[in-house]
Amino acid sequence: MKANYLVLGGKGKTGRKVVERLAQLNQNVRIGSRSETPSFDWENTKTWADALEGMDRVYITFQPDLAVPGALEAIEGFVKVAKQKQIRKVVLLSGKGEREAELCEQVVINSGIDHTIVRASWFNQNFSESFFLDPILAGQVALPQAEAKVPYVDTNDIADVVVEVLMNDNHNGKIYELTGPRFLTFPEVVNEIAQASGRDITFMPISLPAYTKMMGDFGVPSDYVWLINYLFSEVLGNKANEVITHDIEKVLGRKPKDFSEYVAETAATGIWNQEVGV
Repeated sequence: MKANYLVLGGKGKTGRKVVERLAQLNQNVRIGSRSETPSFDWENTKTWADALEGMDRVYITFQPDLAVPGALEAIEGFVKVAKQKQIRKVVLLSGKGEREAELCEQVVINSGIDHTIVRASWFNQNFSESFFLDPILAGQVALPQAEAKVPYVDTNDIADVVVEVLMNDNHNGKIYELTGPRFLTFPEVVNEIAQASGRDITFMPISLPAYTKMMGDFGVPSDYVWLINYLFSEVLGNKANEVITHDIEKVLGRKPKDFSEYVAETAATGIWNQEVGV
C-alpha cells in the first residue's frame, strides 16, 4: 500500500539511497533538507511541523551524529511534533556502541509511535564520501587507534534495511545492529584502497591529541572535532564494540557487502585517483 514518507537527511549518505529506493517502489517521498520546499532544518524548530504535515512514516538521521551535544533535545522535540502530526512509524539511524546515541533511541522507543532502531557500524563510504577522502587523495593517512578492528558496513546495505523496516511493520519494536562481514584495521583499509586504485598511499599511526590538533589546524568545524574525538576514544577505543552481527542477513535474507567489493566498485569510479582539491 502506498504511504507518504519523510526522509530526513534525504541528500546524505544513507538518506539519498533510501529516497531512491522508495521512489523506485512508487511510494510518495518528501526529502527533509534545508534546500527543499517545505524545508527541514534541525536548527530551526519552526520547519519541523510543515515537513511532517501529511506524512505517515519518517526516517530520522541526525547530523553530524546522535552523540553530539544538543542531539538529545532535538530528538525529544522532533518526536513530540511527530506525535502531534500523528506519524505512524519512525525509523531512527543510530550509532553502534554510542552511549549518547542510545539516550536518543530511548526517546523514540518510549514515544508511543511504532518504531525500529537501526544501529550502524562505521560506513565504508567514510573513505570515499567523507572526512577520510582528503588524506587518501593526498597519499598519506594519519589516524589514531590504528589497530582498532572495525566491521565497516556499506550504506547500500543500510538503505536496503531501512526501506524494509520502514515499509514492513513486522520489524516494529526491533533494534537491528548493522555491520559488515569482517573486521579491518586502518592500515588494512588503506592497503586495500591503495592496491585497488593503483596508488602509493602510506598509513601513519598518530595520537588522538595530535590528530585533534591537526583537524583544528585544518579548520574542521568544532562540532566535528568533538565528534571525531568522541568516536575515536569512546567507540573505537572500546573492545566491546568489536562485534560482527548477522542482522543484515536476518532482515534482507542475504549477506552484507564485503569491504573489498565496495573498494573495487569505488576504485572503478576514479574517486581515489582525482587531483587533491578537485
